[in-house]
Amino acid sequence: MRILLTNDDGINAPGLAVLEEIARELSDDIWIAAPEEEQSGKSRAISLTQPVRVRKVGAKSWAVAGTPSDAVLLAAKDLMPETPALVLSGVNRGQNIAEDTSFSGTVAAAMFGMQLGIPSIALSQAQNFRQRGSLPWETAKAWGARTLKPLLEIGWPDDVVLNVNFPDVEPSDVKGVQITRQGFRDETIIHTDRREDLRGNDYYWVGYRSRLSRPDEGTDLRAVYEGYVSVSPLHVDLTHEAFLSRLRGAWPG
Repeated sequence: MRILLTNDDGINAPGLAVLEEIARELSDDIWIAAPEEEQSGKSRAISLTQPVRVRKVGAKSWAVAGTPSDAVLLAAKDLMPETPALVLSGVNRGQNIAEDTSFSGTVAAAMFGMQLGIPSIALSQAQNFRQRGSLPWETAKAWGARTLKPLLEIGWPDDVVLNVNFPDVEPSDVKGVQITRQGFRDETIIHTDRREDLRGNDYYWVGYRSRLSRPDEGTDLRAVYEGYVSVSPLHVDLTHEAFLSRLRGAWPG
């Protein structure tokens, strides 16, 4: 099975090396196309107004001076001799759960693979829930192939992307795997930090607070908080079906 690896943390990210270890438990035909620099939070952006340059870094590996979606597009359509059978995106440094999924370049790369007709999975390693700076890559290594193999055997619809999040606990403390739905936090954790440069001008950092919410049972949030690997089937259709019916019924005429 020919597998394409990508991410949004960049070609030199430790999570990409972790992903390669996971992928090699599934296949020996591994290809890599990842952004030259970190592209976190870029979502599904593609480069339409400037050229995208590519740097070969190995026999089957390229650094792409663009977004995660650019990397998947170029790899599948130009760089690789054949279309991959599977796209794996990650392993992201930090969780991609709840409303984070709409910002995530990791999830977006998998979405673009799906758009090209390639089964795709996004993988992320949660961090900072136990303590500041906690990032147990060993958990993703230990549970990566163990989680992916059953998913590949079961399969999934063409319009679905699988979103896998490993909890911020040691491998031996993982309670198992839960199949979940996307959750939503009961309070916002994104924030801005205003600072002043040496010339007296304001500038801002945008970031996240590592604050737990009170998520519903069966959500990705709840599973990761409680020490489970979360697997959520996502898709691009953003239509709110319940309100669609109500709006059609209430519209004049």
